[in-house]
Amino acid sequence: MKLKQRVAVLALLLVILVLTKLLLLDRLETSAAQRQDQLSFERMMSGLRLTMDSRLEHTLQSPWEIASQWVVPREVYPEDSPEMGAVLHSMATKKIVKADVGYKGTQLKALLVLEGGQKVVFKPKRYSRDYIVEGEPYAGYDRHNAEVTAFHLDRILGFRRAPLVVGRYVNLITEIKPVATEQLLSTFLKQGNNTCFYGKCYYCRETEPACAERELMEGTVTLWLPEAWPLQKHRHPWGRTYREGKLARWEYDESYCDAVKKTSPYDSGPRLLDVIDTAIFDFLIGNADRHHYESFQDDEGGSMLILLDNAKSFGNPLVDERSILAPLYQCCIIRVSTWNRLSHLKHGTLRSALLTATAHDPISPVLSDAHLDALERRLQSILATVQQCIGQFGADVVMVEDRMTFTHM
Repeated sequence: MKLKQRVAVLALLLVILVLTKLLLLDRLETSAAQRQDQLSFERMMSGLRLTMDSRLEHTLQSPWEIASQWVVPREVYPEDSPEMGAVLHSMATKKIVKADVGYKGTQLKALLVLEGGQKVVFKPKRYSRDYIVEGEPYAGYDRHNAEVTAFHLDRILGFRRAPLVVGRYVNLITEIKPVATEQLLSTFLKQGNNTCFYGKCYYCRETEPACAERELMEGTVTLWLPEAWPLQKHRHPWGRTYREGKLARWEYDESYCDAVKKTSPYDSGPRLLDVIDTAIFDFLIGNADRHHYESFQDDEGGSMLILLDNAKSFGNPLVDERSILAPLYQCCIIRVSTWNRLSHLKHGTLRSALLTATAHDPISPVLSDAHLDALERRLQSILATVQQCIGQFGADVVMVEDRMTFTHM
């Protein structure tokens, strides 16, 4: 064999060896990522059932201090949070020391301060579990049980971007009125034997109060995020116009995602993938009302999209509002870790996990069977959408490896 031929053969062998090594390394890395996601899923499943009692491992700290220390730029609470049950128990039972009208917004709520100085947002029950909200996908009052469900779904999906929520029964006469501000007291009234209030908000009306059963009102409380982490509000790039006959650009422009990718903070960093995670989350719960979203201030696009205010969810279990998924099917990208988690939740696992996670809650059962069925159906639709993207663009384009981890101190 001539020298040139030998050199060519050796060069070819070298290329083959390099490519083989790269392929093996890629497979090893993929395998390691899959193992990491599998272990994370198993840890989540083993920790789903929470014990609602007051025991804390760190007895020198209050539950509010513990929850405050959990917050970091990419998580509201850590993956391993054995004291979650104790914190939720405190939210559901601690004495109310002050009650006021809720912060600005369109829906009725009350701002409560619990013993120890912790703020929580109280949302009252407006509908029975099997009530179907007709009309637009964002129609109707807030659903208090939706907040509980959304929080636990956030745990199940491994996002950890939703503030803590728990159900709570409050006695409006003995727990609220003695510590209520004049502004809140002025909205109290009676309807028959039931005590009611209508609060202060954009859509709050004296003719549409929330009423207790006599004095006892079912609702949920959401933990106020620490003041050390101020929020910044952003208009959602896939927000609706809320005007009849007027479409938002994303509703008619097939190349809309390309335009979004050229604007800050979606042109770099994790924010666009957060928006797509949120679209998946919102489609599962049926929330078509995320016209704005919050992140932490001065984050330069690095902090998470915080899953606040999920109460316009679980309105109609018979309707799957596909437009909620627009960020996913228009951009056709998804985090590998999100895809792996969704894949683990197939075949009834999501339903089972949610029932386990919410079984401890004071207002359990939090969802009707029809809504649980809808969750399973919507999960299959998400998986099919991703598969369609893969068929069109290939897995290498659709699947994005983005594992931003922040250590809790």
